[in-house]
Amino acid sequence: MLRLSEEVAAAVEEGQAVVALESTLISHGLPYPQNLEIALALEAEVRAAGAVPATIGVVGGTPTVGLAPAELERFATGGAAVRKLSRRDLAACIVQGANGATTVAATMALAAAAGITVFATGGIGGVHRDAARTWDVSADLIELARTPVLVVCAGAKAILDLPATLEYLESLGVPVVGYGTAEFPAFYSRSSGLPLPARADHPEEVAALWTAQRLHSAVAAPGGMLLCVPPPHEVALPSATVEATISRALARAEAAGVRGPAVTPFLLAAIAEETGGESIAVNVALLRQNARVAARVARALAARPW
Repeated sequence: MLRLSEEVAAAVEEGQAVVALESTLISHGLPYPQNLEIALALEAEVRAAGAVPATIGVVGGTPTVGLAPAELERFATGGAAVRKLSRRDLAACIVQGANGATTVAATMALAAAAGITVFATGGIGGVHRDAARTWDVSADLIELARTPVLVVCAGAKAILDLPATLEYLESLGVPVVGYGTAEFPAFYSRSSGLPLPARADHPEEVAALWTAQRLHSAVAAPGGMLLCVPPPHEVALPSATVEATISRALARAEAAGVRGPAVTPFLLAAIAEETGGESIAVNVALLRQNARVAARVARALAARPW
């Protein structure tokens, strides 16, 4: 069972522009009340750009597309009681009647089930830097290969192995497009030095690429597409500074014996501490920018004849 808010259901039915938003950011990404503030700000950015926002999560065991204000508040203040859900976790959360915040993979799955094709997030998961030893590769990459959703992001999280992540996406046949750039963004930084195979400079170009991919999915990529938007100039951090900060954070994690799912939040907190909060400011700015870009792309898609 999938519950759509009245606004989202009407927008999907009428072919209006709709943008999916994840809920993990709310429950596991930022402290209260900043998490609620940014959740509301992202929805406001989507509306201001002419689309309908659809924040996705599982509420009391019901997959919900278009969380109500009270539900956003519940996710923002729920702490550990709100589960972090990838696609594999959805069934258990539903059966057990729990609340769950959706990651990129789970948000894509539920967005596609609701008929929503554009999704805005911060950075996707990818291949971890020690994946040769741990086999730690995000489910987000597999989801991109099989689920037809256009994901607007600032690349993969900078703490990951970016070259390996791009190689993995290529192996999976996932198109990666730079928005106003020919390089893969490095999340906190505008440049990674990694060239991209395709570039689009306007929402209409992105809409044309996505339309072609869907119409020719038998020979083109049958799954999703990654649209990579560099962080805004005014807040982006120098790549050398970020890399040095990540190296020190990794050393701290190793010394502290941090392993498994605890690594990413540990590293992000360490980076925020080392940058005096600048990394958080970049994260918030790129989230808002990605929401605006996604809304414009969704509008361009809604205006195209199929």
